Amino acid sequence: MADAAARTRMSEDEYLAFERASDEKHEFADGEIFAMAGGTFEHSTVAQGIGGVLRAALQGRRCTVQNSDMKVYIPSTGRYVYPDAIVVCGRPEFRDDNRDVLLNPRVVVEVLSPTSEAYDRGDKFANYRSIPSLKQYVIVSQDKPYIEVYTRQDDGAWGLRDYGAGQTAALPAIECAIEVDQVYAGVFEQYDDE
Repeated sequence: MADAAARTRMSEDEYLAFERASDEKHEFADGEIFAMAGGTFEHSTVAQGIGGVLRAALQGRRCTVQNSDMKVYIPSTGRYVYPDAIVVCGRPEFRDDNRDVLLNPRVVVEVLSPTSEAYDRGDKFANYRSIPSLKQYVIVSQDKPYIEVYTRQDDGAWGLRDYGAGQTAALPAIECAIEVDQVYAGVFEQYDDE
């Protein structure tokens, strides 16, 4: 399967077979695969933080939170991506019986990194907007307490609200709100050498 990564083009089915046999994560776009780079301590901590805060806020509801192990399929472009967190409400829909490719995210979260910021804000967001079930796209900074929430309006346009330290981010698509400070708990603390 290592040869598949070096190929310049492959079908969606070839990608899925390759990805399911791989120890590393790869996204898929336009017949090509792209290896996912590892994240920093801050990126990982923020991603876990927002996932945990969302999970707690949605407890007892028919919504589940998935981490970056779950792929999302974008049917309009045939892309497969790994968001940092996903909220799906109601019955999850999958591409096939492997149940590892989600079709109906309600909220997608991306934690920005220097290498992914332009893509997450540009092409990736444009692709996400084509998913009919997606109601909110949340961009989270790994460098400071700052969250941007893009919400699909009734007319199809996307509105932006941003939130910083000490504020509460509203997520009306899943009828909850999250404390920005809780998302970032422990991320920027300095530890003395022991």
